[in-house]
Amino acid sequence: MTREQLDRLLEQALLNDDHGALAGRLDELARCYASGEVSRAAILVMAAEEWRQAGQAARALASYQQALDDGGEVSVDPRAGIADTLFELDRPDEARELVESIKADGRADPATALHVAETLLAYGDLPGAHEWATEGILASEGTGGTRDALLRTRYRIRVDLGLPEDDLDALLDVSR
Repeated sequence: MTREQLDRLLEQALLNDDHGALAGRLDELARCYASGEVSRAAILVMAAEEWRQAGQAARALASYQQALDDGGEVSVDPRAGIADTLFELDRPDEARELVESIKADGRADPATALHVAETLLAYGDLPGAHEWATEGILASEGTGGTRDALLRTRYRIRVDLGLPEDDLDALLDVSR
């Protein structure tokens, strides 16, 4: 399976506004998937995201867990998606434990840091979200979409916390 083929599936689902059908197709694809340009774990993460869009958080949780168990290459650590889904399922203690386990590993990439920061922000943990956004920026190299998104997210959090602008906030002005 190529990235282009997956993109076509995603586009079709958006046009049909049928996230559940796409999630089912992705789950089925992952079950019989051997190898290709995109990892099985990445397909499972996409399925999980579609299950969430379809309002089926429990099925999303299962797909994220399968992606984690698979261990294949993904753009965002599946544990970040699991934590987000656990918050959605009103299981915040488990979600926070998972976020702490990601942190304890000490290898969260900028995309994972952004996902965790946005999750914590959505569920009212502004200090935690600020910490994750800051760490993500510090871990990012150069410029790019993820770094810019981290800068914007961190700035919004700082405003909400009533914090003054700092040197990292100034990078947001430079990246525009």
